[in-house]
Amino acid sequence: MKKFGLDSADIRILSAIQQHGQLSKTRLAEIANLSPTPCWARLDKLKAAGFIRGYRGELALEHICAFTQVVVTVSLTHHRKTDFDRFEGFVRSQDEITECIATGGGTDYVMKVICPSLAWFQSLMDTMLAADLSVDRYMTYIVTRSVKASQPSLVKLVAGDGSQPHSPKRSD
Repeated sequence: MKKFGLDSADIRILSAIQQHGQLSKTRLAEIANLSPTPCWARLDKLKAAGFIRGYRGELALEHICAFTQVVVTVSLTHHRKTDFDRFEGFVRSQDEITECIATGGGTDYVMKVICPSLAWFQSLMDTMLAADLSVDRYMTYIVTRSVKASQPSLVKLVAGDGSQPHSPKRSD
């Protein structure tokens, strides 16, 4: 994949896609402040360069069905590549594990798990432990409510000027 720099128009296009998903040629061009044909050509180049992984709908699961959401931290007994590969292969094979990140420090992985019930979650954990994945310990945290779930601001990430976020001003 050929690397190329992103200009402000590319960032506007990517931000619009990130915020709204798939858009019509006309609507995307309006948001990106470009004419439709050049905007669509840029979008095609961004897709070809691998900047867009896909499009998804954000569903309101709480309106569709009852579910249990759990955050799980996992530490492995050994830290060999084969241990990480085996654990990560297991994670990829489980639909209930919706997110998993590898971390440095005292915990090796943090997972987000969504299941129909707590009993279903426990069955998943029993399966994980029976799979001989070198799990040393795991901690579970039942999610009681979601406070925030969003994508990062692409404009702020790309700007990356090193300045710190501003604290809200206090009125004394």
